Amino acid sequence: MIIDFKYHVASLVAVFLALGIGILVGSSFLGDNVNEAIIQQQKQIVNNLNRDFEQMRQDHKVAQEEIEAYKSALNISKQFEKQILPVLFTGKLTDKQIAVIETNSYGFHEDWIETLRMAGANVVSVTSVLEGFDLSQKDIRTSIKTKLMLKDDTEAAVSRELAREIAEGVISAQNLENLQYFEQLGLIQNSGEYGVPIDGVVFVGGSQEEFGDRCANFDLPMMNYFLERNVPVYGVETSDVAYSYMKEYQRLKVTTIDNIDMIPGQLSLVMSVYGKPGNYGIKTTARQLMPELQ
Repeated sequence: MIIDFKYHVASLVAVFLALGIGILVGSSFLGDNVNEAIIQQQKQIVNNLNRDFEQMRQDHKVAQEEIEAYKSALNISKQFEKQILPVLFTGKLTDKQIAVIETNSYGFHEDWIETLRMAGANVVSVTSVLEGFDLSQKDIRTSIKTKLMLKDDTEAAVSRELAREIAEGVISAQNLENLQYFEQLGLIQNSGEYGVPIDGVVFVGGSQEEFGDRCANFDLPMMNYFLERNVPVYGVETSDVAYSYMKEYQRLKVTTIDNIDMIPGQLSLVMSVYGKPGNYGIKTTARQLMPELQ
């Protein structure tokens, strides 16, 4: 346990002041014998407090030393993981074509994408949902309804249609004009090649704020589009998201990895694409930390 040292120092100072005032006031009203007994008792209390204070200092010092030791061990572990990673997986995913779809609107560190590339995979496209993705706005929905000639402009219906359009664009690129239109509206950002053959799609989910039914009306319909065309789907998120999507993704029986920001999570993704599907990570929705490496 980390000790709040400043708080305890302030508390002890207050106790010492109270004792001093007590001695001063008490000696004004009581006889010498009683005063002497009280003074001795209060001296004992002060000695005990000094002893406790010194013990707290020692405990604080030990706690700080333990923290530094843990930090040092963690840094060594991270260095080892980074050095062993290329040895384990270089060439494991040679010629694999992977598309990435980020649905969480808060961005992601690309180190795990570099891990895929290190393993030999080619990340052909990245489609990112932006912060401006807000289908509760009537004018946005009306604009999309007009563009796509939809009959239903409810938030759920428009969201599902957007999901279908994005998935279709990743696979066929026949509707790139629509994807560019969604980009102009500030809903998504597109990069890479669309319409090229792909061997799998990585969905980056989870969120730091509540998005209501977005996962059910956007992520899952898009995943289904790929699954119906026999394209493997992998759902990932970082370990620190406030709202996990893993349970929702697992409804479609896709591979999930809930700690993609950690080296074990990145190893799990490589091995999953290699041919070892499952539910991996550190959260309650995971079945095990990682796949078997052999």
